Amino acid sequence: MSVFAAAIDNLFGDPNIARDATYIADGGAPKLVRVVLRRADDITDFGAARVWSETTRIDLRVAEVPAPRPGDRIEIDGECFNIQGEPVRDRERLVWTLDLRPA
Repeated sequence: MSVFAAAIDNLFGDPNIARDATYIADGGAPKLVRVVLRRADDITDFGAARVWSETTRIDLRVAEVPAPRPGDRIEIDGECFNIQGEPVRDRERLVWTLDLRPA
């Protein structure tokens, strides 16, 4: 295991940073995973206007879910979300960043 992989495992194991969630692949069985939840505001340029929106993104370990897809579901603390857009991996290929929308 690389130093980076060990650090990621420590971060996702920390109860102050990560939390339990349920990942449900389209047509698959539920799977318990650990996620880092980020709910940041986002500003998008649209022509001459700037649009403000709330976002919900999570980080998810590749080791737990090797191939998340748009349309798969994530349940966090009783809230249900669908993955929208293509998941993006980090440089080390250890963590997915998923953009979510309420289900």
